[in-house]
Parts: sequence; structure tokens; C-alpha cells
Amino acid sequence: MTEKAYLILEDGATFEGSMFGYQGETIGEVVFNTSMSGYQEVLTDPSYIGQIVAMTYPMIGNYGVNEEDVESDRIQVAGFVVKEYSKSYSNYRAVDSLANYLITARIPAIEGIDTRRLTLHIRDKGALRGGIFTDPENALSRLLSHPRMEGLDLATGVSCQEPHDFGAADATLPLVGVYDFGVKLNILRLLAASGFSVRVYPSQTPVERVVRDGVRGILLSNGPGDPNAIPYCKDLVRDIMKREIPTFGICLGHQLIGLGLGGTTYKLKFGHRGANQPVINLSNGRVEISTQNHGFAVDFDSLKNDPDVEITHINLNDNTMEGLSHKKLPIFSVQYHPEASPGPHDSRYLFEQFCGMVAG
Repeated sequence: MTEKAYLILEDGATFEGSMFGYQGETIGEVVFNTSMSGYQEVLTDPSYIGQIVAMTYPMIGNYGVNEEDVESDRIQVAGFVVKEYSKSYSNYRAVDSLANYLITARIPAIEGIDTRRLTLHIRDKGALRGGIFTDPENALSRLLSHPRMEGLDLATGVSCQEPHDFGAADATLPLVGVYDFGVKLNILRLLAASGFSVRVYPSQTPVERVVRDGVRGILLSNGPGDPNAIPYCKDLVRDIMKREIPTFGICLGHQLIGLGLGGTTYKLKFGHRGANQPVINLSNGRVEISTQNHGFAVDFDSLKNDPDVEITHINLNDNTMEGLSHKKLPIFSVQYHPEASPGPHDSRYLFEQFCGMVAG
């Protein structure tokens, strides 16, 4: 018999449903993702550490899970919420059901939730702490004692412990160093496909070590948590800038570059998460449909008057900053995910841009 469960938010909003993942309880920041597919990539994205993710698409699980569509070595979300879980799945690559995947990883999940009501509630109130509970008693007191996302350095905790090569090291290819703040595997795959030898470094690695290895370029990766809470980020970016190493930042990496350039960041009301965010490239006027996953942003006003910083991309939904570059140094970044898979490929040119910068 399926166990009754409750999704409860810190403001007291309660949604009743049924467990379909691991039979347990969990607490985190409740956010929503508007993608129609890609739930396995969402589940394994390290940027979702500490969050309970609700999918707005009404039926989830119909193509099962496989061994390839992962962005890390495990499920990263704190919990999962869907309107309807599809117990039957069909895909030629599928090796198991979504439910079994969650149970094996001990990740609680709930179905039968009115995800339209939940999404509208979050859009109105903002991202809230919440939890999946089998017993609602004392749920609110437990939620209110749970830390908020603001002020949390989660990236340091998900970074690798030692430098390692992605794939076989090839001395004939230019070496790119990836600072791992929670890097997605597809970023590494696309760097390798662009003709680089790729080495991944822990987030606190001194730039001197990376330079000693002979890197020709640096990528600052995506990751979870509050960028302003990472104590070493500003010095890291400034050390990279002093050496004029070609640098590309994605998502959290973009926010860290913004901080290193003297800008500020802030928490968005409910964040951008999904595969359908319109972004305009200010250099050519083209609109890119982008995949995004972030709850913080670089403050546009904090950098708009810096003569050396160019704002390159803007989100057309809310006019938040989506990209920047330095006019004198080989540094650029975007807030969205050009590597997203599945998702639009409108922004893959950014890897070509980075490749040209390293080669130049």
C-alpha cells in the first residue's frame, strides 16, 4: 500500500500526496523546474544540493532512467515532487524505473501534488523552506530551524577532493583547468569535444598550482548555494585576472566572476529553472532559448557603470543579467547553461568562443 505523505512549506501551506520514492522524510528549499523532460539530469545536477525539486510537467517517469543521462555520480536533490508518476516506462536505453532509482539513492519523493498550485504559491511567496513528511506533526518547527539558502557555502562541499583528468590526458591538446564548484559532466564532455585536454581541480586550489600544470584556459563551473558565501571566490577570480588566463564562467562561475570584478549578487524571488528561458545576446540581437538553474544573480546595477565590463546577455523575462565580458582581459561568463542536455543548443557557440580565446 502506498504511504500517504505531505509536502509542507514554512508558511504552513500543505499539499497531500503519496510516496513513490524512498519512504522517508526530507527538508530543503522547495523550487520548481519547468522542463518537459530531463528529470534524470535534474536529479543528478549538483546545483540542486539542498533543494526539493517540483517538476511542473504533469507526468514524470515515462521513459525510466538509464546509465548515461547523468550530470554527476549520484542523485543530488534533497527530494522530488511530481503531479503524476508514470509507473510504466518505455525507452530503449532504460535500465530501471524512476521510483527504484530514487529508492536506491534513499531520496524521498511524492506524487499526487497539485503542482500548478504549488508553482503559483512559490511564484507569489518566493522559494520557501519545505519538507516531505509522513507525519505532519511538528513539521513547521522542524522547517523553521532548517537554514535558509542565503549565506550557505554549498559549493565547497560538493567539489572534488583531488585534481583529476577527465578522460585520458593528452599532451598534444591544450590543457583546460576546470574549477569544480559542482561541475556538470556535460560541461566536461563538451570541453573534451572542443579539442581540450581537461583537468578538474578542487574549488580551493591555488591558481599557482593550476598555472604550474600548464593550463591554457580556466573554466569556473556551475554549483549550488550562495555565491557570496564562498569566502575565497573573490581572491581566486582576481588572481586569475592578474595572470590574464582565458577564463569562461558558467552559472555559479558567472556569479563568482561578477563578484571578482567588484559586483554584487542577490537572491532571486523564485529563481530560473527550466529549459525555456529567453535570453537576448546584446552583441547581435539574437534571442537564445536557454536552459537555466539558479537562485542567485549578479546585480546589473553593480557593474553597469564599470567601463571595463560589458553586459553581453539579458534575460527577457525579468531583465536580469545573463552574461558579461571584460573589455581588456580574456574573461567572459554566462548565467545560463550552454551545455544543457537535454535542452536547447542555441548557446553551444560559447564553447567555440572559449576555444578561440584559448587558441588565440
